Amino acid sequence: MIAVEACEYELVPYRGFTLINGIHDPDDVDQIQDLEIRDSDVFVVTYPKSGTSWMQQILLLLEAKGDLADISRLSSSSNADRMPWIEMRVSHLLHQFMPSALSQKKGKVIYVTRNPKDILVSYFYFHKLAKMLETPKDFDDFFEKFMRGDVFGCSWFEHVKTWYSHKDDMNMLFITYEEMIQDLPSAVQRIAVFLEKELNPEQLANVVKHRYLQQHEEDL
Repeated sequence: MIAVEACEYELVPYRGFTLINGIHDPDDVDQIQDLEIRDSDVFVVTYPKSGTSWMQQILLLLEAKGDLADISRLSSSSNADRMPWIEMRVSHLLHQFMPSALSQKKGKVIYVTRNPKDILVSYFYFHKLAKMLETPKDFDDFFEKFMRGDVFGCSWFEHVKTWYSHKDDMNMLFITYEEMIQDLPSAVQRIAVFLEKELNPEQLANVVKHRYLQQHEEDL
């Protein structure tokens, strides 16, 4: 039993990426490229621990025009269930795996990146909690694996470089976690304009206010 559990969620290298055996099926990943997408579809792409859920919740608030009453009635649903206007909500995959239609300017991509030093620390502690990820021996060991890209998500450097190099090939908003921390109102305004969401100043202020009130640290 111990041997089975040890290998159940092992990392599997695949086409320059690292998948988690038992969770990701390479055949399913390959089929993503052929997915048909709509012009209205929005893809949130991040390297793990870059503020993924935080961005999802900002999108949710923008869709609700900052109205918590509209959101609270769906409180039993996940972020994904609350956003039917997003066909594929989140991905940590490299650009090469994504729907080819994105390069035809279909859909929109929001890529969120974050300082790798902060990701390293957050990801280290996440590995100690997540059952589907290997528990690190110590921080130094995890640091070496992170630098080599021997973690789920592969190399942070390769991930960011690959996506950034294609930013002009698709409808992409490239935004940093640090921008959102330092000036959330401006970041929310940029996201709203990119998504062509028409919110008045009060509605935009409510989006920002509710995100400040929520403890986004749990979403890192």
